[in-house]
Amino acid sequence: GDPLGDPEIGSFPEGLLQKLATQGVNAVWLHTVLRTLAKDSRYPEFGEGSERRLVHLQKLVDRCCKYGIRVFLYMNEPRGLAPEFFKVPGRERIGGATAGLLQAMCTLNPETQRWLSDSLEKVFSSVRGLGGIFTITASENLTSCGSRAGWRACPRCADRPRGEIIAEVNRLLNDGMKEGDPNAELIAWDWAWPEGADKESVPALAGTGCKMMTVSEAGVPICRGGVKSKVNEYSISSPGPSARAKDFWALAGKHGLRTMAKVQASVSWEFSPVPFLPVMDLVAEQAVNLCDCGVSGVMMAWSLGGYPSPNLEVYRDVRRGGTADEVLDRIARRRYGPAAVKHVRRAWRTMSEGFREFPMHMMTVYMGPQQLGPANPLYAQSTGYDATMVGFPYDDIGSWRSFYPEDVYREQMNKVAVAFAAGLEEFDAAVAAAAPECRQTALRDRGIVAAAALHFQSVVNQIDFVLARNRRGDKVAMRAATERELQVAKRFLPVVREDSRIGFEASCHYYYLPIDIAEKILLCRQMLDEGAFAK
Repeated sequence: GDPLGDPEIGSFPEGLLQKLATQGVNAVWLHTVLRTLAKDSRYPEFGEGSERRLVHLQKLVDRCCKYGIRVFLYMNEPRGLAPEFFKVPGRERIGGATAGLLQAMCTLNPETQRWLSDSLEKVFSSVRGLGGIFTITASENLTSCGSRAGWRACPRCADRPRGEIIAEVNRLLNDGMKEGDPNAELIAWDWAWPEGADKESVPALAGTGCKMMTVSEAGVPICRGGVKSKVNEYSISSPGPSARAKDFWALAGKHGLRTMAKVQASVSWEFSPVPFLPVMDLVAEQAVNLCDCGVSGVMMAWSLGGYPSPNLEVYRDVRRGGTADEVLDRIARRRYGPAAVKHVRRAWRTMSEGFREFPMHMMTVYMGPQQLGPANPLYAQSTGYDATMVGFPYDDIGSWRSFYPEDVYREQMNKVAVAFAAGLEEFDAAVAAAAPECRQTALRDRGIVAAAALHFQSVVNQIDFVLARNRRGDKVAMRAATERELQVAKRFLPVVREDSRIGFEASCHYYYLPIDIAEKILLCRQMLDEGAFAK
């Protein structure tokens, strides 16, 4: 959307910023499109409403400043435009490579270079105290000619290495930003850079003061149920950093550039319908590992996971010093009281070890039913529908499991479900032992653990149902899975009614509401009562 179109900047309320600050967060980011922030006399199409957005951005910067938080803008620039834009007289030589229905503004053209730098200079000179920008310079959208694989279609860039174009974009953005505010920082994220591009891009950015960021866990080797693969990103189940990340940081350090890690601290696409995933041992392991690597900062969320949580406190306390056990003991004691510590630690450890078994793959996290959990309907007959990205999994088990064999996928999800069920039992003991002043927090956190446990049990039930239906039409097994799912939904309904955070994720909004769980209960009852599984 257009967050700066909101005069109240409602995405960043005071209470949220205050809570984030107490948990160690010193920067937030938001997505912007450069041509909506700055006018340019040569391009009358650009900049409509920019003055209003900059006023609102200044309001956000001032609000954040009260809590010691800086604001960074996510820049994915220069955004591709319709080819008609380049048919205006005088713009013919600006057009570069094409992708789909869009054409790039070629960054080798001096006019594109001027526009990028001038626009950033206007933004950073107009809004006082902006922290800086971070960039994605490949993938996501067509931007420079080098942002997509078809860059050789541009006659000016055909013979240039993509890494050279990527570095050029970062330098142009950095130069314009620094003209507007010399204290602002650019974080260059290597997300989706082509293989070997860092060997060209990183040395070319030496002396710019840019920070170089990569995904900590990208490339971590995993073996789940005997299936070997490597993590791409969005994984809490596989703590980094990987050898690939370490090599990237070493290259940056060699050229005098500071480094950052991108992680998912509170939730990931592995599981995101709760405010935080209570696998604190995994979170602490990653945080400690990153301290040992000497990175200068951590980006703790991309597109999801921004809720203030004890997971963020883990990173804060680890960076202040102390072993993982010391930090986790301290957080458990502070949050639940001394008598609950041993139970909480057992719960966290059990769920962490179980979550290491999550069948990680990008298709699995995007297409699987774990986000909807008990809200996902059962289908007595195959729908034939394809699962969609973190929206509607339907009954498309082929997409859910990705390259995992069906039985392996089921067994791995069951390992996670069993571990979270055991963690919930231990957390119940923690609630009973919680200090009086901590009891409300313990009860609310218990709801989060229960929600996660019931989601994963629901996933197993759904897998059993679909496999029984697809493989042999086993109506006895389908009925048994439906009965189990009915009990899960009945247990889940009061949990989700009690806490409006459950089922909500800020970038997706609500995956489901309590009414959806009530509907699932009615659906299961109807299937059982009307003889859907009669022989």
